[in-house]
Formats: sequence, C-alpha cells, structure tokens
Amino acid sequence: MALNEFTPSIALREVRIPSGGVWLHGDLALPAGFRGVVLFVHGSGSGRHSGRNRQVAQRLQQAGIATLLFDLLTAQEEQIDIHTLQHRFDIDLLTRRIQDATAWAVSQPELRQAPIGYFGASTGSAAALISAARLGKQIAAVVSRGGRPDLAGPVALAAVSAPTLLIVGGNDDGVVGLNEQAFAHLRCEKRLAIVPGATHLFEEHGTLEQVAELAAAWFSRHLTADKPAPSAKPD
Repeated sequence: MALNEFTPSIALREVRIPSGGVWLHGDLALPAGFRGVVLFVHGSGSGRHSGRNRQVAQRLQQAGIATLLFDLLTAQEEQIDIHTLQHRFDIDLLTRRIQDATAWAVSQPELRQAPIGYFGASTGSAAALISAARLGKQIAAVVSRGGRPDLAGPVALAAVSAPTLLIVGGNDDGVVGLNEQAFAHLRCEKRLAIVPGATHLFEEHGTLEQVAELAAAWFSRHLTADKPAPSAKPD
C-alpha cells in the first residue's frame, strides 16, 4: 500500500515533555479511533525529524496507531553530542528520557487507556528494551530497526516481557550477529526478521517499506485493549 493511500483522519500537535529539569520536544499524531500509541526512540545522531522514522510512523498511523516522535536530547545536548558523541551512547540517559516520555504519555487524557509500544532504532533500541524490562507488562510491544539491542545487556533482555521484533538488514555487517546474540537472551514472544539486501540505514529500494510493514503488523497484533497501560514512572 502506498504511504498516502487510505490515510485516516489524524490529529497532529507539537508537545513538550518534562524530563529531569529539561523539556523534550515531540510530535504527537492521533488517528481517529486509534488502537494504541507507539513511542519512537531514535538512535545515534538522529531526532524526531528522522525521515526514516517518520516514514514508519506514517505507516503505523495508516494502521490506526498513534505515534509520538520526540527528541531524546535537548538542542544544547545535541550540539555537544555532535562534537563529543558523549550522549548518543549514554544508554542510562536515553532510558530515563524514554521512561519520562512514557509517564508523560499516560498522563494525557486521550492516551491514558492506550496500550503502549516502543519503536527503537540504533542505540535507541537498547534504551527501549531496558525501559520495557523495567515497566514489564505495562508495555505491549517493542520493535527494533537496525538496532543495538545487545547494549541493553543480557539481564535486561531476559527481563523483557513485551513481544519483541528485531528487524535487521541482511547486509548490515556485524549488526546481524549482535542482534542474533541479543535475540538468544530474550525470553518473551519474539521474532528476528532479516531484510535481504538491506544495509544499516535501509536505504536500498523497498527495504524501509518492508520495515514499516513488519512494524505495522507487529504492533497491530500486540497493541490490544487488554494490555495494562502504565500509571506512573517506576522508581
């Protein structure tokens, strides 16, 4: 299905999310009658304006799933990170930010009862999986695109209860093996999907569309109303 076909009526708004004394900027999209919400956790050197994540988000919206794309770093932190790379691999910081964004999401009246999923990319996948491990059954599903789930560590991976889909490019040298190692530690419902011919950024023709379809199918299956939504940020 083309990305612009059958797009439902969508309410769009910019949001600000409080996190540890700073504000994170985001874009919230709410399709009419949405079944759940997916928070996007971008990876190294990326942000809420990532064209790849926005393409996947649009496909999810077509499937009746709300999306929240937000910046994990402030503008000042991003400038520092450009020169030092100190934040993009700070998994603890990224994990705190996704947990704060989750707590913000469930405080919104329109999202309070919505099942929650995470879509992580690159280093953001590790933060999403650690957060899912901490929140337990409160997170309904996780998808990783070209991610580094291995950075979450064996203990956190084994503690994830949310059904988890790892998507990796078949030609993403090294990362395929890291995803296979992480996959072995997962004890939840899980799937490892390898997209033939794709490299790390899924720039090859049709490969990102495959990612979007895989993610939409996974979230459509697992974002169901009987999944409990988190009521507060964990300690």
